[in-house]
Amino acid sequence: MITGLEIFRVEPDSIAGELGLAPGDRVVAINGEPVRDLLDFRFLEAEENLSIDIKKAGGEEWILDVEKDYDEILGIDFGAGGFGRTRCCANKCLFCFVDQMPAGMRETLYIKDDDYRLSFWSGNFITLTNLSDNDLQRIIGQRMSPLYISVHTTSPKLRTRMLGNDRAGLILKQLSYLAKAGIEMHTQVVLCPGLNGGGELERTVADLAGLWPAVSSLAVVPVGLTRFRRGRYPLRAVTGDEACELVRWVHLKQEEFMAKMKYPFIFASDEFYLQSGEPVPPARRYVGFPQVENGVGLTRLFLDEWQEIEKTLPKEVLNLKATLITGQLGEKILGPVAARLNGVKGLEVNVKAIENHFFGKQVTVAGLVTGTDILNQVVPWEIGDLLVLPSVMLKKDATVFLDNLTPGDLTNRLKTRVATVAGPRQLVEVLLGRCG
Repeated sequence: MITGLEIFRVEPDSIAGELGLAPGDRVVAINGEPVRDLLDFRFLEAEENLSIDIKKAGGEEWILDVEKDYDEILGIDFGAGGFGRTRCCANKCLFCFVDQMPAGMRETLYIKDDDYRLSFWSGNFITLTNLSDNDLQRIIGQRMSPLYISVHTTSPKLRTRMLGNDRAGLILKQLSYLAKAGIEMHTQVVLCPGLNGGGELERTVADLAGLWPAVSSLAVVPVGLTRFRRGRYPLRAVTGDEACELVRWVHLKQEEFMAKMKYPFIFASDEFYLQSGEPVPPARRYVGFPQVENGVGLTRLFLDEWQEIEKTLPKEVLNLKATLITGQLGEKILGPVAARLNGVKGLEVNVKAIENHFFGKQVTVAGLVTGTDILNQVVPWEIGDLLVLPSVMLKKDATVFLDNLTPGDLTNRLKTRVATVAGPRQLVEVLLGRCG
């Protein structure tokens, strides 16, 4: 049986390098404790005195004794294999977005991870339905905090129904157990009209706020539905009126929590504000932006960055015509930005909001726009000199759209320069020719 973690790379001039470790060697145990994954290694590596069991690539077995400063690293990189096999989701959620994906896309898009290690390491949301008592003990023992947890509802009966898993009803017991152990948790509710809104949402918020400060934030996000839902539970999208009602209700709850615990606790995702037309709250109301990766506060960060960079715009530039690509909701943000940019002599900036034909018209966020929809909806001779894409449309670690097309494919097909930007500052730099 193969045990331990295989070394991918050894940092130059590191402790591991001085010990003679090399790629292909395996770290089997530290101080008698097995090294199952990267988290085990990081936790055990922190000690000052180490006894390390090594299985060399050639088959030799070494035991290395190391004295070092506390938290000093050994200089070992395990590459992509640091976590081994990802623990997958065992739920059958009524609203699962992965189940609504079309066939033929890249394999990673169909992976349903529900791995508590990746929640701690990368901020992935998990449901806790596949945790054993040993898993809970490991989380506590290795201080895997914070965790990001998809709650959806604290009603045992409703959660069991929504997640399609008999263990889903244990959520409050699990959260309370982790809270008593001092584990910080950020939670979310995917709002499904007719299921977990109204009184159910009131109950969920009250239950989770009762575990504050261990449960330190709650984000409410709208359910995402694609045209590939045929034959599934009959969910519907949140309407504009419902989004408006939700935003106003969240603001009232925030006022209650600010009075009680000096912290707003509950946050509505940006989609609700853009859909409802309600003003996006100021940065102070997001208090450190605890769930920005979950689409909570990104719009405020964009607007504040734009407000700063707008002050630096020149009065005139060399002639440039550019088209800014976004989703249907993004047009509401970029429209005023383009209008201001057009006030710079020599600049002509247009916004092209892409309707999502690939997933369905009800999908309106920029992050789910595909290269195919851009190609089908952009008229080449109307683009101008530059096509600008938001980086959220592309996979983080690779410049590829959800449908496997790349910005290079757009360049070749549309015969124009394509630039990708992460925010207002990069947008202005690209338009002024300072980068890209």
